Amino acid sequence: MIPGVARADDEYCASVKETPPYNEGRRLLDVMDMAVLDFLMGNMDRHHYETIEMFGNNSAPLHLDHGRGFGQAFLDEASILAPLYQCCVMRHSTLATLLRFHTGPERLSAAMVASMARDPLRPVLWPPHLYALDRRLNTVLQVTRRCLHPPKDPNNVIIDDFH
Repeated sequence: MIPGVARADDEYCASVKETPPYNEGRRLLDVMDMAVLDFLMGNMDRHHYETIEMFGNNSAPLHLDHGRGFGQAFLDEASILAPLYQCCVMRHSTLATLLRFHTGPERLSAAMVASMARDPLRPVLWPPHLYALDRRLNTVLQVTRRCLHPPKDPNNVIIDDFH
């Protein structure tokens, strides 16, 4: 059990999966990706998201307002991952990316440093925030691993999006 992470509530997510717009298309998986991103940067202030109405359920959520992101390097707020540990679904491509940064050769923190190397405001992130990225990545993988335990069918947890 991961400290601060409640047990999955299969009944809650079952009802979400039956509710438009989460019952078809990409929306539910987009919300999972948004929760992972918010957790990695410690953004505890995601109260809603926006979409582009004219695209309907094919609109990806717009990630606006990251004002609380990278605010507290020493606090990992597990409730940010509630969508993931309640629904236990993740895109295969998201998991593959997370695993690539976990196993190397380049850690997520190193990739962030490299991506910001030319920023005129560098260093953009304080070293404890970089350490937090790698620590939080491990937590996301722990939650995902717990989602894969029986009786869950891995094909219903890790959703193939490479087709």
